[in-house]
Amino acid sequence: MKRILIVGAGGQIGSELTVYLRKIYGDAHVVATDMRECKSLGESGPFEVLNALDATAMASVVARHRIDTIFNLVALLSAVGERNPQMAWNVNMGALNNSLEVARQHHCALFTPSSIGAFGPTSPKEKTPQDTIMQPTTIYGVCKVTGELLSNYYHHKYGVDTRSVRFPGIISNVTLPGGGTTDYAVEIYYEAVKSGRFTCPVPADVYMDMIYMPDALRACVELMEADPAKLRHRNSFNLASPAAPAAVGPYSQAIEANGTLYLSGQLPIDGATGAMPESIEAQTRQSLTNIGHILHEAGYDFTHVVKTTVLLQHITDFAAMNKVYAEFFTAEMPARICFEVAALPKGALVEIDAIAVK
Repeated sequence: MKRILIVGAGGQIGSELTVYLRKIYGDAHVVATDMRECKSLGESGPFEVLNALDATAMASVVARHRIDTIFNLVALLSAVGERNPQMAWNVNMGALNNSLEVARQHHCALFTPSSIGAFGPTSPKEKTPQDTIMQPTTIYGVCKVTGELLSNYYHHKYGVDTRSVRFPGIISNVTLPGGGTTDYAVEIYYEAVKSGRFTCPVPADVYMDMIYMPDALRACVELMEADPAKLRHRNSFNLASPAAPAAVGPYSQAIEANGTLYLSGQLPIDGATGAMPESIEAQTRQSLTNIGHILHEAGYDFTHVVKTTVLLQHITDFAAMNKVYAEFFTAEMPARICFEVAALPKGALVEIDAIAVK
């Protein structure tokens, strides 16, 4: 990416992505556009008022600024879309169609965020595969599924470099709620200050997946900077595994780059219960099970693992660990490093990372 256009820069993602990209690529190389004037975005770099439904105007901006990458962030979100499904379809699909056509005509790469809203009631709730049943029951979800398919079509038919990720709800302390299903997670604080109370619309037994905005922004950049020849999927990526425990620090469970999957060290924590078993045998099995969940979510398995690192609290546990470890690698054994460390997070006895290649 050298010269970037953000369409819909005034929204939740766009207002922060513009600032994020300008820090990386330079203020002058990131052109922000929105249908309304955004003074704050115009102060730090180029800004133009643009209606994303006007394909001619969009093409003009791309040509004048010699754009090579487009971020299409225009969308009416789920809660707003259900109030006016026809308008949601026209806006969401109109902006995408124009972005695809302009990208095709001007040889630009195109990023359009998808959503877990693309899944539906019949989609698997646990260990959701990359390619699975997708029958959403909201117009927002219908638009996202259609967008993924249309973007794939433009890639296969015309060679357009289209990419996207399926975002969960995004949590931000910068922008106000914008009409999404997960807005309550931010709105609760505004309402607490405004009225002193807030009634959560989500039942107590329902879980809503979330992602912190800085992680979402990083995902956008890392995907768009990846070598296109090495991408196994384009529209759209699942990567974080709900079956494996969430990262306990500022890092990702795994990152796929240039055809290689790099897995962070996995502690022996049960992703469903948060519990950690006691024995070295049980902990080794849990750490490797977590690695298996992440491999599966990314379309890999243990036969693709080429290297691991095993960290032990006590090197005297080596033989017991090794016996369980051998159960998971039944083909050619990957290269490995194993050593004792002074301490591991959460008092674990073992932590294992991995690198997988197809």
